[in-house]
Formats: sequence, structure tokens, C-alpha cells
Amino acid sequence: MSTLKRNHDIEHWDAEDVAAWEAGGKDVAKRNLIWSVFAEHIGFSVWSIWSVMVLFMPQDKFGIDPAGKFFLVAMPTLVGAFLRIPYTVATARFGGRNWTIFSAILLLVPLLLTLYFVNQPGTSYTTFLVVAAFAGVGGGNFASSMTNINAFYPQRLKGWALGMNAGGGNIGVPVIQLLGLLVLATLGGEYASVICAIYLVLVGVTAVGAALYMDNLTNQKADLSYMVKALRVPQSYAIAFLYIGTFGSFIGYSFAFGQILQISFKAGGDTAAQAAVHAASIAFIGPLFGSLARPYGGKLADRIGGSRVTLFTFFAMMAAALVVVFASTQADANNGVASGAVMTILTAGFIALFILSGFGNGAVTKIIPSVFDAKSKSLRGTPAEQASWSQNTSGALIGFVGAIGALGGVGINLALRTSYATTNSATAAFVIFMGFYVLCALVTWAVFLRRPRSTSLVSGSDVVVEAEHLVLEAESTASSAKSSAR
Repeated sequence: MSTLKRNHDIEHWDAEDVAAWEAGGKDVAKRNLIWSVFAEHIGFSVWSIWSVMVLFMPQDKFGIDPAGKFFLVAMPTLVGAFLRIPYTVATARFGGRNWTIFSAILLLVPLLLTLYFVNQPGTSYTTFLVVAAFAGVGGGNFASSMTNINAFYPQRLKGWALGMNAGGGNIGVPVIQLLGLLVLATLGGEYASVICAIYLVLVGVTAVGAALYMDNLTNQKADLSYMVKALRVPQSYAIAFLYIGTFGSFIGYSFAFGQILQISFKAGGDTAAQAAVHAASIAFIGPLFGSLARPYGGKLADRIGGSRVTLFTFFAMMAAALVVVFASTQADANNGVASGAVMTILTAGFIALFILSGFGNGAVTKIIPSVFDAKSKSLRGTPAEQASWSQNTSGALIGFVGAIGALGGVGINLALRTSYATTNSATAAFVIFMGFYVLCALVTWAVFLRRPRSTSLVSGSDVVVEAEHLVLEAESTASSAKSSAR
């Protein structure tokens, strides 16, 4: 399968070679996956650090109201979204191992800036926006990590591998929120810098681990020309749209959930310090469960198809959003004060949204390689050339849809900011989110499940249907080869 040099470069990697995969290729892929997950995990933590920092910034001390805080946490999301485009092609240009080392070290910049400014109440709001923007580099790590792992794993296992990689990275959000809770509860609101100090050490561990245990694939290609090729496929835009509904929901809610809880607890009579601790004690649960659900969404998509799992997920997200709307409406009727029962319903609805967004995210990610694997069969060339085109274009598209999906997170925070600023409530924003999930379900059905009149593989939803059939065949072949080896 490969030739491994001392400098960690691997030549002639072919993950679809079942015999070579069983003979040791899967161990190489697993080793790279483990450190890719760790690196992406730290990147997500740094990306979401300001969703925690704002809990240490009471309005009477820093002068930033809830609407201003929603915009502040949206800034890293916005920057991270745009950085995902260049990060997508970086692993092919510089090597997965090399870029993981560099992108990890780059995380030191936002951590050091946050460490310096977070305990300075006299700092201007504009300065805080600039510092928060630097945290966006953590969001770019997702694209490079996913593109790299996409190249290491065979088509039949991409749903699980990409889901595990992304899910392990996503857990960086609840982990840093848990750390924030621990610091708030034990040391108090004056010690936000402790969080930054801990992550400075973890960044060092990430860089060293990547240097020692990761590899570069010299035959990996994912330059901007492949992204252009990927965007010539009509289904790519539908995938990007669905990614807004899944990943956009996950990252948007991850950044906003703590603030929504903090506002609700303050409305119920808590002091600013009490509200911050209570919010932090709950906020991490949603992102944690959503992260854990993502690999299972990918695994189920490997078995029955990403489009089917995605459609089911959006129907369930509609129901969960309806629960949140109901709870928010009840609080509005009580002058913004949520009773214990209403808070329980609101929290349960949000946690369900987290779980479903993570689950659906794994499924949508699986659609990407499925589409391009099926598309490649209609191209001229050898099977190896077709597989190379499929891998490179799907890898390039991951960065594009990741960027668009992250912009969905920006939209969620801006919608909540506008809703609070105009109505002093989040209900209007929740209704908009529910309507968007309805639209996502319609797109899933129309593009990937509705049977078109044409039977051409190059157009219509037959792309995914055929792709899933090919994946099942590949899985069957792999199982047979494994049994024969025994």
C-alpha cells in the first residue's frame, strides 16, 4: 500500500486495497486518526473559547449587554468559516502531518491574546472583537483535519472515520465549557486566565504528538482546482445547504446556549455570578451529547445511506425546535421568567437539538464521498484514476461545506442577537430555526431521495442511491476478503 520514509512521508497510499488495508494499512490510518482527532479537539476548544469567556464578563463590570455578547461570540465563527477554504488545501500542499503541527502552534496566538485581555474590564469592545476574531484559527482546523482523514480511509468506512474525527473534535466545545464551569465554581470569575494557561500546554502536546506520530500522504491532492471541479457538481450546493442545518446548528447553539441559559437564570432572580455558574453547569451537556452522536450518524449512514438518515434527522429537529419554541413562549407569557418546569423543557429541547445536529452532521458528511464516488464511475479513465478524482474532489468539498456550515453558526448568533435586541426574547429566532429545518428536509428529499425521470447517474438523486449501493458492495467485498485472510 505504501512506502514509509524516515521523514514520515507515505507514497502510493491506496486505502481501497483491501488486502493491504488488512495487512497494516488500517493501523497507519488509525494512528493518524487518533492524533487528528486530538488536534481538531484542541482547535475546537480554542475556537469556542469566547463562548466561555463571556460568562466571566458581567455586564456591570465590562459594559457588554447580551446582544453585544452574541455578536462577540459570532466573530470567531465568522473568521473560522472563511479560514476553512484555505485550510482545506493546506494538507495536500504541505502534508497532513506538517500542517497539523503548524496549525496547532498557530493556536498560541489567540490563547496569548485572550490571556492578556480577558481580565481587563477597561478594554474597548472593538479590541475584544479583534481578539475574539483570532480564535477563528481554531475553526479552520476542522477542514484540514477532515480532508486529511478522508484520504486515509476507504469509501466503505468514510462515514465512521469522518464522523469519529469530527465528533472527537466537536467534543472540544463541551470540554472547555466544563473547564470554565470548574474554574467558575472553584476559583471564581476573576480566573478566566487559568483556562488559557491550561490550553497553552495542550497546544504544545498537540504539536509534539503530531510531529511524532502523524504522516504526510504525498499522493494527496486537494488544491483549489479540485474545489472548482467539486462545485461544478450540482449536488455540492445542496450538501452545503444541509450542512448549515446540521453543523451550523451545532456550532451556533454551542456558542449561544450558555448565554441563553445565563439570561434565563438572571431573569429568574439569580445574581450575575450565580447565573454564570448555573449556566456553565448545564451548557456543556448539549455539545457533549451532540459530539458523541456524530460518529453514530456516520456509522448508520454507512449502513443505510446518508440521505435517508439526514431526512429522518431534520424531521426530528423540527419536533425538538417546536419544544424549544413552546418553552420560550411560556417564559415570554411570564415576563421572561422561566419556571422550573419551563426551564427543564427548554433545556431538554436544546439538548435534543444538539444530539440530532451531531447525528445528522455525520450523515451529511457521508453524502459527500458517496456523491463523488458515484460521479467518478461516469468519467473516463482507469479505476485508480476514478478513485483519485473521487478522493480529491470530495476532500476539497469538505472545506467548502464546512465553511458554509460554520456561517450557519454565525447566522444563529446574529438571529438571537436581533431577537433579544428587538423583542427581549429569543422566541422569534427559534421559530425561524424551526422553519429552516423544514426547508432542509425538503431539499434532502428533492435532491437526494426523490426519483427523477432520468436514470442518468450524472444527474438527479440517483447519484446518492447508486453511491450507497456501491458502498454496500465494497463493504461486502471487504468482509469476504477479511474472511478469506483468516
